[in-house]
Amino acid sequence: MTTLDERHEDGARDGEELRGGSARAARGLDAVPLDQPTAALPQFAGSKAAHLARAARAGLPVLPGFVVPYEASGVSDISGTSGDPAALRHAWHELSGGGARPLVVRSSSPQEDTQESSLAGQFASVLDVRGWRDFRTAIRTVLDSAHRSDGSTAPMAVLVQPMLRARVGGVLFGADPVEGRADRMLVSAVRGGPDTLVSGEQPGTNYSLNRWGRALRTEPPSGTSPEDEPPLSSAQLRRLARLARRARRVFGGPQDIEFGFDGDGRLWLFQSRPITAMAARPARRARLLGPGPVAETLPGQLEPLEEDLWLAPMARGLAAALDIGGSAPRRQLRAVPVVTAVGGRAAADLRLLGVVPAIHRRLAFLNPAPGARRLGAAWRVGRLTVALPGLAMDLVADVDRRLTETPRPAELPEPALVAVLRWTRTTLVSLHAQEALAGALLPENRTTTAAGTALVALAESRAQGVPDNRIVAAEPVVLALVAPSLRGELRLPGGLGDEAGTRRGAADAIGPQQDAGHAIGARTGAGHAIGPRQDAGDETRTRQVLGNETRPGPGDEVRRRAVEEAGPSHHAAEEAGRSDRTAEEARPSHRAPTSTPYSASPTLVATLHRTSPGPLPPREALRLRIRWVQELQVRLVREGALRLTVRGGLSDAGRVGLLRWEEFVAALEGARLPGDVEERLPRSVSAPLPDAFRLADGGVVVAERRRTGGGARGVAGGRAAGTAWDGSGPRPPDAVLVVRTLDPTLAPLLPGLAGLVAQTGSPLSHLAVLAREFRLPTVVGADDAVHRFRPGSRLTVDGTTGDVHLTTGQVSGAAR
Repeated sequence: MTTLDERHEDGARDGEELRGGSARAARGLDAVPLDQPTAALPQFAGSKAAHLARAARAGLPVLPGFVVPYEASGVSDISGTSGDPAALRHAWHELSGGGARPLVVRSSSPQEDTQESSLAGQFASVLDVRGWRDFRTAIRTVLDSAHRSDGSTAPMAVLVQPMLRARVGGVLFGADPVEGRADRMLVSAVRGGPDTLVSGEQPGTNYSLNRWGRALRTEPPSGTSPEDEPPLSSAQLRRLARLARRARRVFGGPQDIEFGFDGDGRLWLFQSRPITAMAARPARRARLLGPGPVAETLPGQLEPLEEDLWLAPMARGLAAALDIGGSAPRRQLRAVPVVTAVGGRAAADLRLLGVVPAIHRRLAFLNPAPGARRLGAAWRVGRLTVALPGLAMDLVADVDRRLTETPRPAELPEPALVAVLRWTRTTLVSLHAQEALAGALLPENRTTTAAGTALVALAESRAQGVPDNRIVAAEPVVLALVAPSLRGELRLPGGLGDEAGTRRGAADAIGPQQDAGHAIGARTGAGHAIGPRQDAGDETRTRQVLGNETRPGPGDEVRRRAVEEAGPSHHAAEEAGRSDRTAEEARPSHRAPTSTPYSASPTLVATLHRTSPGPLPPREALRLRIRWVQELQVRLVREGALRLTVRGGLSDAGRVGLLRWEEFVAALEGARLPGDVEERLPRSVSAPLPDAFRLADGGVVVAERRRTGGGARGVAGGRAAGTAWDGSGPRPPDAVLVVRTLDPTLAPLLPGLAGLVAQTGSPLSHLAVLAREFRLPTVVGADDAVHRFRPGSRLTVDGTTGDVHLTTGQVSGAAR
C-alpha cells in the first residue's frame, strides 16, 4: 500500500503506451489488477477504475484492488449459474485473505465519471463484503444496477478494493463548483467513511480553502455545538489541498475526490472524477444589476418589441436625468445603458441609480471628479428646480394635446401611423427624464398619486356597473394600475368587492414608493419645498385621450374580420378605444349600484376619496402620461400588426411582439419582414430577477450572494418559481421538489423540475452534483422545509443565495 505521506514526488507518469493488443488480451481475464496498464482504459475497466489506476500509477494514495472488466468472461459467469470462475476466485482470495478481510464492490461504468456527466450515485456499490458467496451476490447487485429506469442498460465493469474503516471521510473538490471559483477548494467531511455524506444521509462540516489549504470559512452542520471539535485539523486540510493539486496535474483539471483518513492518520483516495458542473462566474468588474425602481413601471417579462418600445426610451431618459444632475460621468452614461433587458425582464444599473452605495466609499472622498462634476451641475440644477414644475406642466399639456388630436389608429395611413409611433418613443424619453428629475428635485407628495386617483375612478365606475372593457375609455387614469403589454386583454385589478382588501390596496398604492426619481435624488441630494401644481389636463381632455370616436371607414369590415381571427386580445383593444359618448352611455349614473362582481360600496368609494384628494402633482402627472403614451403605442402596434396580417406578412397578429423595432417599422414602410419571423419562438416564462445580480458569460444571471438565516445554502445556481411538490401524487408542470434530504434515489425525478429544496444535505453530495449538472436551482439546509412549504404552495428558489420563500404570484418556469 502506498499513502500520500510516504510519497513526496509526483510518482510515475502516464507515459506508458496502452497498446490495443494488451487490451484485447486482457478481455479473456476475469480480474485485472489496478497496477496493470489495461486497467487505465475507461472503455475496458470503466471510468472509476481507470481513474484510480491512473492515480495509482502517478503515485497518489490509492488502495490496491482489481477490476472485473466490461464484457469479461468472469462477469457473465458470476451473474449466472455456470460455476465459480477460478481466476476471479483466486483474485478475491488474494485480496481478501481468504475472506478474512472485508471488501468493497463498486460499479465502474464507462458512462459515469466523465467530463460531461458524473451519474453520481446512480449505480450500486456494496460495502463490507465478506465471504465468497457474499462477494458473488455483491457483483450481481452491481451488474443489476446497470439496468436504468429508462429501459437502457449501461456497460458495466466491477471494481473491487479492500474495505477501509475511515476515522474521517468526505469529499474534496479541487475548485468551488458552487461559486464557480477555480482559486478555491471545497471540503465536506464527516466522522467515518464518505458514504453517509455523499448519500445525503449525514450533513458534513464544510470548509472553503485557498489553494494552499488555509481554511477561509468553516461551516459546521446545524445542531452542532460550538465546543464540538471539527473533524479535520489544519494539517489535514493542507494535506487534502496538496492531494487536490497533485490530482489536478495528473488529470489535467480540478477533480471531485472522495477521501478518507484511517485510524493511523494516513490519507487515502477512494475516487477521483472531473468536476462536471461549475457555476457561472461573472467577470471581476461586472455591473451590479437589479430590477430596482424600474420594476414598478415594467414588472413583467417583455417581448423583443416591448423592450424597444419601453426600455430603450426609459434608458435614454434616465441617462439624461443622471447627466443633468451630475450623478455619473457622461462617458460612462454613453458606454453602458442605465436600464437593460435580461431575459426579457427590465433591470437597472443599481450603482448608477444610487440604489447601492459605492464599493469604496472612503476612497470616494479622495476622488475630485464627482465633486467637480456636481459643482458644474449645481447651477443648472438650481435653476432647474425652480423651472421644473412649469416645464413638467408644459410637457404634460403638450402630450395631452397630441393624444387628443391623434385619430383612432384604424384611421391613420401607414406613414402617419409610423410617424406617431416615432413621436411616442421620443416623447417617452422626455417624460422619463422629467419624471426622474421631478422625483429628485421636487418635494414628495404622498397624499395624491396617480395610483390613488385611479383607484377612486375604478371604484366609482364599478359601483355604477360599468364593465371593465369600457372603464378605460371613460376614465383613462385607471391605466396607472396596469402595466403595458402587447399580449392579452387589458385586465384591471380585481378585488374591489372586498372593502377591507381594497382599502389595504389603496394604502399600498398611495404610500411611499421607491422609484428611479427617488434613487437619483439620493445621488443628487436635492429636494426643495415646492407645492403641488394643478394638473394641466382637465377632466374633459383626460377622457378624450383614449376615447376618440370616428365614423367607420371603408377598411373597417376587413379589419373587423382580422380582429375576430386574431383573438379576444385585439377585440378588447378595439372595445377599449371607443368614444366618450359610448362610454358615457355605458355609465348608468342614475341607477343604483348593482350586485355585479365589479360592485363597490359607497363607503369604499368615500374612503378612497379621502385617501387621494386634490390634483396630481407634476411628477405623478408625468408618470400617468408615460402610461398613456405606452397604451397608445400598444394600440398603434396592434393596428400595424393587423395590417401586416391582412397583407400576408404575418401569419398571426399576436407574433408582432417577436419583431424588433427596426423590423416592425420597416415592414410598415413597405419592406419585407425577416425570413425567420415565423420560426421565432416566444420567450419561455421565467422567474423574476434577483434583487441584485451580475451577468456571467452567455448572459447567465448570478445573484449577489449573501448569508441567509437558518443555515440555508444554495448549492446549484439559478432562480426559479414553481409549485411545491413532495414527490408523491400528480406532478405539477413547474414542480419544486421539497424533501428532507438529498437522497440519490431521487435522481430520476430531477429532469423537468423547476427547483429542489432539502432540509438537510451537503453541497458536495451526489444529488447536489447531479442538480448542478441539470442546472437545477437547489437549496439545502432549509429549516423545516417539509412543513413550511406544503405541496401546492408557490415558491421562489434561489440556488445561489439560498433564499426560499413563499409567493402569491402565478409565475412558473425556471431561470437557469
